[in-house]
Amino acid sequence: MIPGYIKKLFIVALLIVAGILLEVAGLLDAENMLNIAREYVDHWWLVLILILLQMILFTFALAGSFFLWIVAPLYPPAMATFILAAGGTLGGVTAYLFSKRLTDEWIEKIEKSRTYKLLHKQDNFFTLFALRVFPAFPHSLVNYSSGILNVKLSHFIPAAILGISIKSYIYSKVIYNTATSASFEDLFDISTFGPLILLSIISLIGVFIKYKLAKN
Repeated sequence: MIPGYIKKLFIVALLIVAGILLEVAGLLDAENMLNIAREYVDHWWLVLILILLQMILFTFALAGSFFLWIVAPLYPPAMATFILAAGGTLGGVTAYLFSKRLTDEWIEKIEKSRTYKLLHKQDNFFTLFALRVFPAFPHSLVNYSSGILNVKLSHFIPAAILGISIKSYIYSKVIYNTATSASFEDLFDISTFGPLILLSIISLIGVFIKYKLAKN
């Protein structure tokens, strides 16, 4: 008999692998979706659909971040940031709850271990914010890890809103200004990702200082 927590962890692993395979196979085609979205960009309900689709993908650890390439060319940076932050945050919360539900038995078995307690101590806004704002760091990993470790939603949600908003605005501005000619090289130019890395490092330094002060 396979333990229940092993089955649930297996489901999580399958979802993550499914997302990777869908992306590799080209089934999540941003260009095709962008062409479709352009026909309805003047309709208010498109914003809700874009947010909902992100939410669904992030919930199941799929490639929700690729919506950056759909939203950013269609809307000015401020509006694109709102759509991406709303979809990313709502999807983050549902992924958090989903992963927590899948692994509740596993949590009960390890919550008394030293490793779990050590990781749980890092449940703070600055750590989560640093991961969110760091360039190319997978949001699904943050979402699922947070759910599994049962981090505080009072830290998780503000860090998601702020981190995703800052990153989305910077990336959306680059893409919008260059229209559909934007490329990964544009996004990972030092002038684009440099401020994000700096913010991430400053946040981690804050965590380190707080840890040192708590020990003294």
